[in-house]
Amino acid sequence: MTMIIVAPLARIAEMAVRHGAREMISLMAKEQAFHRPAVIEAHRHLLLNMNDIAFKGTGNLVAPDETHVRQIIDFTRDWDRVAPLLIHCWMGVSRSPAAALIAALSVFPEQEDMVLVRRLRAASPFATPNSRLVQMGDDVLGRRGRLVDAVRSIGRGADADGNAPFALTLNDRTTGTF
Repeated sequence: MTMIIVAPLARIAEMAVRHGAREMISLMAKEQAFHRPAVIEAHRHLLLNMNDIAFKGTGNLVAPDETHVRQIIDFTRDWDRVAPLLIHCWMGVSRSPAAALIAALSVFPEQEDMVLVRRLRAASPFATPNSRLVQMGDDVLGRRGRLVDAVRSIGRGADADGNAPFALTLNDRTTGTF
């Protein structure tokens, strides 16, 4: 079954090895240094520098933008789906769950947004996808507000300590499962 592993920074090496991930998307503030797990080759790692904010013009912070969303989509469409894709941010609750939704819809656009978002909530009671990334993903993927509405419907996730990785399973047309 195709899946995306969402993790906090502190657990990326463990999750990459445990799930056999070979590709990774990192959504990190520019000043946050970290090491790519050795099982992820450099050419299959997408690093997007952004802060976890919902509005542009917030001091020196970098807001997620459409370029970031397009890079997530392009990278994900090139993912072979033989092994899980690992997506992480600092805590694994806002930027990376939003990127996971965008990634899921870019490879399986026939999925219903509400079904996908409910699967996200079932996998993680803590996920609160970054609203700016969700809005831009909805726009770029042509979801016509369905992704935004679905994410709003699940509300804010429970308080998190940044130590709760999870797996988001994706629609697999060959088996008909989600």
